[in-house]
Amino acid sequence: MDGTVERTPAPPPHPVRIREMTEDDIDAVSAVRVHGWQAAYRGLMPQTYLDAMSVAADAEQRRSWFGRRSPEVSDLVAERDGEVVGWACVGPARDPDIAPGAEELPAPRPTAGELLALYVTPGLIGTGIGRALLSAGTARARTHGFRTLYLWVVRGNTRARRFYERAGFTPDGAEEAYEVGGSNVPELRYRRSLPPDGPELTT
Repeated sequence: MDGTVERTPAPPPHPVRIREMTEDDIDAVSAVRVHGWQAAYRGLMPQTYLDAMSVAADAEQRRSWFGRRSPEVSDLVAERDGEVVGWACVGPARDPDIAPGAEELPAPRPTAGELLALYVTPGLIGTGIGRALLSAGTARARTHGFRTLYLWVVRGNTRARRFYERAGFTPDGAEEAYEVGGSNVPELRYRRSLPPDGPELTT
C-alpha cells in the first residue's frame, strides 16, 4: 500500500424510463400532480387551496377523462425503480389565437402544440427527470406534426421559467390570470419552434 486512499466510485444514477401512461398509472400520476402543485406553488397560490387538494379527487376526475382523450393528446410517465416519479402531457394548442378555428370545415390539422403539464415528484426535482420528460414530450409533439410548442407558466415560478428558458422557450407576450381559491394567479405564455429535423430540446 502506498498510502493512497481509494475512493469508492459513486453509484450510477437510477435509470429513468419514459413510457406511455396507462389507466393503472392514474393514482400515481395524480399524486405527482397534487404534490407537485403543493410544492411549486407555495406562496404563489392561496395555501388553503393547496392544502385542500386531494389525490383521490384528482384521480377520480382523471379516470373519468382518461378514456375520452383526443388521439392527439399524449400522456407520458417517468418511471424509476418501478415507481412513477413524473408525468407530462402534450396536445394541440388550446388558445384561440394560435389554435385552428373550430368553425372551419373540414377542421385543419393543428400545427401548434401545447405542453399541457409537466410535473416531477418534488424530492426528485433537479435529477434529470424533467429533462427526460420534456425531451420525450417534444419528440411526441413532432410525431403529431406540431411545428410550434407552447406552454403556460405561473409568473412567479422562477424555477420553472428558468427550466423552460434553458430549453429554448421564450415568452411570446401573452399573459393571463386565472382564478385559484379566490385569488388571481398571473401566467405567461412561452413558445418554441419545432422544426421537423431540428435537435431535441435540452436544458
